[in-house]
Amino acid sequence: MANLKDIKNRIQSVESTKKITRAMKMVAAAKVKRAENAVKASRPFTAELNTMFAKLLTSVGSLTDCNVKVKSAIDNYPCLLAERPVNSVGILVLTSNKGLAGAYNANIIRKTVKIIENYSQSGINCKLFIVGQKGLSVLKKKCKDFNCEIAGEYLGVANNPTPSGANIITEDIAKYFVEGQIDKIEIVTTRFKNMMSYYTEDWVVLPVQKPESDETIRKIDPLMEFEPNTETILQRVVPLYITNIIYQALLEAQASELASRMTAMSAATSNAEKMLHDLSIEYNKTRQTAITQELIEVVSGANAQNN
Repeated sequence: MANLKDIKNRIQSVESTKKITRAMKMVAAAKVKRAENAVKASRPFTAELNTMFAKLLTSVGSLTDCNVKVKSAIDNYPCLLAERPVNSVGILVLTSNKGLAGAYNANIIRKTVKIIENYSQSGINCKLFIVGQKGLSVLKKKCKDFNCEIAGEYLGVANNPTPSGANIITEDIAKYFVEGQIDKIEIVTTRFKNMMSYYTEDWVVLPVQKPESDETIRKIDPLMEFEPNTETILQRVVPLYITNIIYQALLEAQASELASRMTAMSAATSNAEKMLHDLSIEYNKTRQTAITQELIEVVSGANAQNN
């Protein structure tokens, strides 16, 4: 049986841990509500933009000219819309900078590794664009096993998703795509469901594909006209569409991370309280045993003197 000093030290240690987990739970709970509101506020815009973009693509038809004079790769809309044989894939992985978020990062990394394995078996190379320190530290080691490359690191965006941060990522992946270094772009992220749950998803970003069957597409006016012209509209809408997908993914990931951290810290705090209860009982039993032993020794000594 452990002595009183050891048990007391353990109690103090667990109490300190409980204070930390409780504080982290409160911080995550304060932040997750704002993150949830941001996700729910952006979803209607994203849905409407997707519908409008689908109508636009269906009305325009196919584009194949990738030699448009543009200042940046993201404005080269014909190339971004063009499909080609897939020899290399870019994967945007959204993780967090901090741990203690339950299985959040592990689920994303596990799904990413599985995707890389599948592509590797098909002879397709992968380039990773990683958001978050946790994904970067683990996937750096995994890349050595599958001969893949880390093409971009974005650590600041994980803590503060913004449209400008999403635009930076969009510019980078569009450049790789337009230059032919990658033929497809996917996002491994999470879809926020509620405060208690989320699920990992794999989104295809590039090439932008035209929906085949959608009720909204069937309602397109065949006489739709574009002002000033189709090229100008596509040059504005395509970058907006791609950037919005990435921004939405960042918002979903942040809300999922905070919800997962809040749940994990709540469970850790409950476990600490249970451990403190058990340690208190053990401490009292040990203390009672020590007192009883001392009494027995005093009584035995007194009896020995009387005899």
